[in-house]
Amino acid sequence: MSATDPWEAVLERINDAASLIGLNPDVHKILSQPTRVLEVAVPVKMDNGRVEVFTGWRVHHDTSRGPGKGGIRFHQTVTAHEVMALAAEMTLKCAVVDIPFGGAKGGVQVDPSSLSDGELERLTRRYTVDIASLLGPDKDVPAPDVNTDARVMAWVMDTISMVRGEAVTGVVTGKPIAIGGSRGHVGATSQGVLINVRSIFQELGMPMAGARAVVQGHGKVGGPLCYLLSSAGMRVVAVTDAFGGVYNPAGLDTLALADHVARRGTVQGFEMAEALDPSKIWEIECELAVPAALDGTITAEVAENMGAKIIVEAANGPTLPEADPILERRGIVLVPDILANAGGVTASYFEWAQSRQGFAWEEGVVAERLRRIMESAFQSVWNRSRDLKVTLRRGAAAVALERLEEAITFRGLFP
Repeated sequence: MSATDPWEAVLERINDAASLIGLNPDVHKILSQPTRVLEVAVPVKMDNGRVEVFTGWRVHHDTSRGPGKGGIRFHQTVTAHEVMALAAEMTLKCAVVDIPFGGAKGGVQVDPSSLSDGELERLTRRYTVDIASLLGPDKDVPAPDVNTDARVMAWVMDTISMVRGEAVTGVVTGKPIAIGGSRGHVGATSQGVLINVRSIFQELGMPMAGARAVVQGHGKVGGPLCYLLSSAGMRVVAVTDAFGGVYNPAGLDTLALADHVARRGTVQGFEMAEALDPSKIWEIECELAVPAALDGTITAEVAENMGAKIIVEAANGPTLPEADPILERRGIVLVPDILANAGGVTASYFEWAQSRQGFAWEEGVVAERLRRIMESAFQSVWNRSRDLKVTLRRGAAAVALERLEEAITFRGLFP
C-alpha cells in the first residue's frame, strides 16, 4: 500500500505516536485494526422501476471509551479503507476532546446528486436496515457527513425506531430540532475551528485582526467558517470549491459570497472577486490556511509551496503524511484535524446527552460548553506537544493514545 492509502496513512500516524510515548505493545496491536468492518449490498428500486445495487460500509475502529461515533457519507469515491481510516480518526478525535465515545464511520458508494429525493430516502432506509445490528444509543451513534444532512439523519432515526417499535431518538445526532436535535449543532464544527484559530494565534502571539486567511471548501464547514473568520476581524482573501475559486486581496465580502453560493451552488463567478485556479490557493501568501474540503489535498508538493504560516485542518485527513515533515521544516504550524474539527462531534455528544436525558439545553449552554471543551482540548495538546518537543499533530495523537491506553488497560480483555 502507498502512503496515500487513507488507512495506511492513519496507521502511520498511530505507529509514530505509539513510538513517541512508548505505548503498550498489546494496546498498539488492538488499535492497529478495526474492531469490526461490515460491508453491505444496498439494493434500491429506482424511480424508473429498475433496481440498482450500491455498496455500503459501517466500521467500528475502537469502542473502549464508549459507543461508536462517526458520520455517514454518501460519495461516489467512498472505499472500505477510507471508511476504516475515518473511523480510526474518530477514535483519536473523541479521545483528544475527552468525550465518552469510540470511533466509527459509515459510507455508501453513490453520487447522491444523481438520485431523486425518493431514491435518496429509499437508499438511506435500506442502508440503515442493513447496518441496524451495529446501531443504538449505547452501541453506535451516526451523524451527518459528506453529502448527508439532518433530513438523512431523520430517516435513519425513523427507520431504526420503526424496526424496533419504539422511539430511539438517541441513535443518531445531527437530527432536526423537531425530533430531538440540539440547538447549536449546526455550525458547531465551524465554531470549533474558530476556537482553535483563536487559540493558536494567541499562543503564537499573532493578532487575528487584519490577518489574511484562505479557505478550501465552501460547504457545511467552510461556508460558515468564512463568515466567522471575517467576523473575528480576519481578511478571507481566497475561497475555492469543487468548481472554481475566487480571490480578493482586500478581503472577500463573506455574506455576499454566501448569497452567491446559495443562488449558484458554487463560489465560481462571484462578481466581487477575481477568478482563482483552485490548485493555486495554497500558494497565496497569508497567515492562515484552512482545508475544509475532502482528504488528501495537501501533498508534499503543496507543502513545499504553502504560502500560509498556520494551517488549521477543518477537513478530515487533508494533509498526507509525506507533507508533515516538509511543513515542520518550513516552520508552518499545523493544528491537526483530530483537534481542529472536533467541534462537530462535541456538539453531537451534547445532542446524544440531551436525547438520553429527554431534556433540551438552551443554545447558550451548548455554546459555552463547546467553548470550554475545545479550549481545554487545545491546551492539553499544546502542553503535551511542548513537553515532548513535537508538532501539534504528534502531540494530539500522543494525548489520544494515552487516554485510549488507560481505558483499554482498565477494561482488560474478555474473556
